[in-house]
Amino acid sequence: MKTAPIIALDFDSAEKTFEFLKAFEGDVNVKVGMQLYYKEGPAIVARLKELGYDIFLDLKLHDIPNTVQSAMEVLAGFGVDLINVHAAGGKTMMEAALEGLDKGTTSGLVRPSLIGVTQLTSTDEQQVRSEQLIDGSLQDSVLHYAKLTKDAGLDGVVCSVHEAAVISHVCGNEFFKVTPGIRLADGGMHDQKRIATPEEARLAGSTHIVVGRAITGAADPRAAYEHINSRWKGTK
Repeated sequence: MKTAPIIALDFDSAEKTFEFLKAFEGDVNVKVGMQLYYKEGPAIVARLKELGYDIFLDLKLHDIPNTVQSAMEVLAGFGVDLINVHAAGGKTMMEAALEGLDKGTTSGLVRPSLIGVTQLTSTDEQQVRSEQLIDGSLQDSVLHYAKLTKDAGLDGVVCSVHEAAVISHVCGNEFFKVTPGIRLADGGMHDQKRIATPEEARLAGSTHIVVGRAITGAADPRAAYEHINSRWKGTK
């Protein structure tokens, strides 16, 4: 997947999605999450691929290894570029997911990159300790999941910008650090707690950034995208 920002297509219909995308003409990365996928199904993915978009299919699989393997074998046939699981499912589950993707990828084609979700950017220290009953810090938990994901053979993780640097140090610069929670300096937090600007993400070592409402909610989405992309690339 290209290193350009990934636009989160958090819409509730194909009609709204493609109306929004008229300004982009297939030359950007997009994320299809649960809301859009559960509403429109595989057809939305197929149509986006036909139009030339690179796709991050964000379904966060988390189940017993056999179930995840079988699901990944099916999803591999969609031709998406990036897909994820919850690292909390464990090393065996992640290895099974990778096996399913390998098995389901058509011969001669490159399998989708597979990443593990560490801790959601809506999670804070209090939740890690009181709700997940983790004794260590939030960063300790994220780093543990990152190392587990790498040991399982996956291509990277979803994390916040605030953990990207330490993950690079431990897992390598080429290990994907896909970071949501990206906002401009004057943007709102919405329901996310660990946020950062595109510049902060670049300096921290994020390999990819995921941007939603800062683009999809803008009066001029294309202009907002170009502004964020220039700051992500360090050209403005």
